[in-house]
Amino acid sequence: MKRRLVLLLLQGLVTMVLAEIDIPYLTGRVNDTAQILSPEVIQSLSQSLKEHENRTGNQIAVLTIPTLGDENIEDYAVKVFEEWKLGQKGKDNGILIVVAPNDRRLRIEVGYGLEGTLTDATAGRIIRSAMTPRFKSGDYEGGIIDGARALIDVLEGGDVPEPEPEPVSTEALFDTPNIPLMERILIGAFIFGIIGVFTAIGVVTPGVGWFLYFFLIPFWATFPIMVIGTRGAFACLVVYLVVFPILKVLLKKTNWYQKAYKDLRTKGKASIGGFTLRSGGSSSFGRSGFSSSSGFSGGGGSSGGGGASGSW
Repeated sequence: MKRRLVLLLLQGLVTMVLAEIDIPYLTGRVNDTAQILSPEVIQSLSQSLKEHENRTGNQIAVLTIPTLGDENIEDYAVKVFEEWKLGQKGKDNGILIVVAPNDRRLRIEVGYGLEGTLTDATAGRIIRSAMTPRFKSGDYEGGIIDGARALIDVLEGGDVPEPEPEPVSTEALFDTPNIPLMERILIGAFIFGIIGVFTAIGVVTPGVGWFLYFFLIPFWATFPIMVIGTRGAFACLVVYLVVFPILKVLLKKTNWYQKAYKDLRTKGKASIGGFTLRSGGSSSFGRSGFSSSSGFSGGGGSSGGGGASGSW
């Protein structure tokens, strides 16, 4: 009983595999198993292919199939070509167009006798210039018609138009950075942490705060790009340009801001939240924090020209 069950299961699997690679019966020059072509298009296209065959002897067939599953379109096209035996015996002058809309794949399979006229490069140009632009917009009928016409033109001595270059979207180039989310968070914490601190100092500092306002504009305009993209950086810059002066004006009316401004003018220094400001250009943070002074000057040394330079 178990053995029969196993055999039945194997038989079912084999049947499913064979069904996936089944080759449709050749019903005409246009075989629309995917049902993406209207009857009028099928009739018109079949007539054009028939007229071309009458003039040249070349056989062109079209096959649309919804999906190939796991089947490779190149191998599948060869199987269909051999099964349908396209082209005249001894001349091998057949061509097969296969379109799988659900897989977004297509192929032009060329018989041996036409490879000198319809080279791989030429077939590729037809696909890129005549077919895929239409397919991208969902116009399968237009793409297949234009592709078939281009094939006929080439086989009858015409030229294939060069594919139009796809426009480069500046939005795609300058939108969200193509870096992992975790790295963006870490870099963002570093960037916004630094310029955020200096921005806060500029907002709460009387006098020199306006210098920091203008000094930080290029930083807000460029650094955020690597984290949130160009549009995000532009939004940050606009917010910075608008919000900074507003906060500055609002804080100017507070008592502690006026006191700090007065202390800087009378005492030469002022304390704001533990941060000591000096009118001479130096500052210190708490008792054991950092300190700096604009009074630093060199000792009179000179450079001998050594060092190194780099670029990125």
